[in-house]
Amino acid sequence: MRVVIGEDEPLLREGLALVLSRNGFEVVAAVGDADAVRAAVAVEQPDVVVTDIRMPPGNTDDGLRAALGIRSTPVLVLSQHVSRRYVTALLSDRSAGVGYLLKHRVTEVAGFCDDLARVARGGVVLDPEVVSVMVGRSAREDGRVDRLTPRQLQVLGLIAEGRSNLAIAQRLGITEKAVARHAAQIYDALDLPPSLDDHRRVLAVVRFLGR
Repeated sequence: MRVVIGEDEPLLREGLALVLSRNGFEVVAAVGDADAVRAAVAVEQPDVVVTDIRMPPGNTDDGLRAALGIRSTPVLVLSQHVSRRYVTALLSDRSAGVGYLLKHRVTEVAGFCDDLARVARGGVVLDPEVVSVMVGRSAREDGRVDRLTPRQLQVLGLIAEGRSNLAIAQRLGITEKAVARHAAQIYDALDLPPSLDDHRRVLAVVRFLGR
C-alpha cells in the first residue's frame, strides 16, 4: 500500500516512515506541512494518507482541512487532541475510509499498521477515547449520557472501529452473546436503528457521532 505521511515533527515523521516501511507499506512521501500533503497526494495518488491536524503553515487545523480536501483518498488522522469539532467535520465528510487515532494511545506497531490497512480498504477506525468523548458530549445534550455504561462505551468504540461481535468479545474477555446484548442496549439508548449487518452498524454509529 502506498502511503503519504503529513507530520510537522521531524522525528515523529521519520519514525512513522521507518515503521511503515518495515511493515510492508510503501511511503511515497513524508512531508511537514498541509500544502505539501495536498501536493504529494495529487502527484503520488496514494492508497492512504496519515496526517496530523495542527500543522504549518497556519499551525491550527491545516492538516484537517487538507484531509477534508482529499475526498478520493482514505485518511487516517493521527492527533494529540480530541476535538468534537474536528471529529464531526471528518466523519461528516465521509462515511468510509477514515480514521481518528490519538498519538499517545498508539502503543503497538502491529495494531497501528492493521488500523491503517483497514482505513485504506475503506474501513472506519476510531480511538475508543474519541468515541467516548463524542458520545458523552452528544448524548449529554439530550440527556442520554446516563443511559450508557462504561462497558457500553467500550463496546461502542469497538463497533465504530468495524469490529465484529466475536472480535469485541475476544478483546473485552466477555461472551459474544453479551456483546450482542450490549449492542442492542446501546442502539435503544441512542435511538439508533438496529441492524444485523456489521457495515450498516458502523455507518449508524458514524452518523450518530457526526450529527
